[in-house]
Amino acid sequence: MGPIVQQSMTPEIIHEIDEAGVIAVLIIDDLAHAVPLAKTLLEGGVNTIELTLRTRVALEAARKIKREVPGIKLGFGTVLTVEQVKAVVDVGADFAVAPGCNPKIIAEAQHLGLPFAPGIMSPTDIEIAIEQGCRILKYFPAETSGGMKHLKSMSAPYQYLRLKFIPLGGLNIDNASNYLESPLITAIGGSWVAKRPLIQSKNWEAIYNNAQTIRALINQIRNKQ
Repeated sequence: MGPIVQQSMTPEIIHEIDEAGVIAVLIIDDLAHAVPLAKTLLEGGVNTIELTLRTRVALEAARKIKREVPGIKLGFGTVLTVEQVKAVVDVGADFAVAPGCNPKIIAEAQHLGLPFAPGIMSPTDIEIAIEQGCRILKYFPAETSGGMKHLKSMSAPYQYLRLKFIPLGGLNIDNASNYLESPLITAIGGSWVAKRPLIQSKNWEAIYNNAQTIRALINQIRNKQ
């Protein structure tokens, strides 16, 4: 039996996320930080971000980044409502993700042509996502759910569908390689690359160094495969 999954992400986005290897997860509180942050990440070798919808400036920050830093592939996270799906589409988001697997949100994203990865942490979540036509799934929370050991066991029955996962939650530079070395992983979610306090204090040097470090690790691991 061949794959039954219909891709909810375009081949272009699937390729770009896989090429990126890491998605920097960002919480921006001050609109003035948006462009310098995006430029710093890009210069450090990280060109894909997930801007969380947890602050009042998130949408406007996305507009500024889209306008002024076109080299950034911009996604949104914590997309929980139909209204938020519409809002991020209006901003011009390249993709979106959510912590959970809500068929209503997946359907709205597909209706509006927004590449979308729902969150999963159980076989039931995976099967809901498959039924909704999802190709890439967010594995959340990764570390407290059992890390790669849990993901390998949980995803084994679905291997013929060639699903790919974006792990997020508890990842850092010390355990990143454990995920990146697995063929199940398309990209890792990295909130440590630009932690909220680093952004708030405008510590662009530390963020640049973090971006360079994870980019070097990704290049090293994936060049070996």
